[in-house]
Amino acid sequence: MNLPNALTIARILALPFCAWALFKNGGNDPDWQIIAWCMFFVVGMTDVLDGRIARKRNQISSFGTLVDPIADKAFIATALVGLSILERMPWWVTIVILAREVGITILRLAVIKRGIIAASKGGKIKSLLQNFSVGFYMLPLPEYLFVPRDILLGLAIVLTMTSGYEYVRDVIKAGRGK
Repeated sequence: MNLPNALTIARILALPFCAWALFKNGGNDPDWQIIAWCMFFVVGMTDVLDGRIARKRNQISSFGTLVDPIADKAFIATALVGLSILERMPWWVTIVILAREVGITILRLAVIKRGIIAASKGGKIKSLLQNFSVGFYMLPLPEYLFVPRDILLGLAIVLTMTSGYEYVRDVIKAGRGK
């Protein structure tokens, strides 16, 4: 067990508390919306931190390589499903994003013996946009910010689908090359 892996496990273990904060007082209490956002933000930052620590200390492990992406998917799934249950996020958005994330995770597991194809720059930007755009749905924003929030989510959805296509394409190319 190393620090990056401990942070990944902590991220997974913190998600029920994040969901609890999101639903506190029926999910309509502005103070708890901000608290939930802060909790998700801190948990999300552990993903950045564990990756940097793993690379800097050369502590990249098979466990971390496998579990970190799963923790990322659990993180975004907790937020999306919670927001959809609270009717603050359309269910179709949750379904589209999670279908892509689950599909790519299954694909990664299927080809893991051939080696892992690293996340692309587009995939990393996709994750960043997903997290920020979904985060804005947690916050008690004034109505005039709804359109920019929705545009950001639209960009996240486009990048989600584009990076998913690119990952599948790269797996197919890698399979042909061997």
